[in-house]
Amino acid sequence: MTARNALGALHIGALLFGLTGVFGKLAAASASVIVFGRAGFAVIALACFAAVSHRSAWHALNRRDVRSLLVSGLLLAGHWVSFFIAVKVAGVAIATLGFASFPAFTVLLEGLIFRERIRLNEIMLVVLVSVGLILVTPTFDLASQATEGLLWAIASGLTFSLLSLNNRANAGRVPAVQAAMWQNAVVALCLLPFAAPQISSVRPLDWVWIGLLGVLCTGVAHSLFVASLAVIKARTAAVVFALEPVYGITLAWLLFHETPTLRMLLGGALIIVAIVASSRMARGSSPVKPALDAAH
Repeated sequence: MTARNALGALHIGALLFGLTGVFGKLAAASASVIVFGRAGFAVIALACFAAVSHRSAWHALNRRDVRSLLVSGLLLAGHWVSFFIAVKVAGVAIATLGFASFPAFTVLLEGLIFRERIRLNEIMLVVLVSVGLILVTPTFDLASQATEGLLWAIASGLTFSLLSLNNRANAGRVPAVQAAMWQNAVVALCLLPFAAPQISSVRPLDWVWIGLLGVLCTGVAHSLFVASLAVIKARTAAVVFALEPVYGITLAWLLFHETPTLRMLLGGALIIVAIVASSRMARGSSPVKPALDAAH
């Protein structure tokens, strides 16, 4: 793969990740069913990629790896469920921007968990995200669907940040595709008891959207991302994936007429600037991890 092809693959991957909220909104099913289906289809897609990829060596898991993957799977389940609840309650745009608050949580939690001193530019990142979230919220009213959805989306960003930090603590132990496959398997098992009673009532068309969510937005997007990292620097990849909210909001505007206000656009711009800045100043992790943690 040439550098040009790898960059194109990254943009396609970012676009596919940006479709996450769109497919979630199109699927007329509960968040638990959507997440269960997404994880199940993703396991199949990632297993296929691992089978055909010459670089995806299979790693024998020890107890530490199993514990880490279980924790990551639980956090991924929480992240996805809260994100799709936000999509159902407040729409794709607010859900995507609320989730994009994760760099601020990562900065704060890194200082607490890894006992790292928070630098001035990282404090500014937290301020940017906070101001962006305030601007994204039309009015802070707990009775408002926009506010409720934003809170679910922020919870999604928090759990994603915890997932990223857990992955950082165990970086390099399990190949990325294999780790993603096992994490999705844990997600599917966790959601099975909640999704099982509802599966028979899901329409065939909704299974199509859920299948696309699992195969395209998870399996294919992640595989493109991992393949491109053989050519593109991880921090460059992370900056490209900062476009994910832009793609998501644009698609929601075109498909669902979720027209953002000027205030929301300004808040979104601040949050996206924070994502780019966080990828530029990522520290203490392997070259691949900052980029991998930019995608959801």
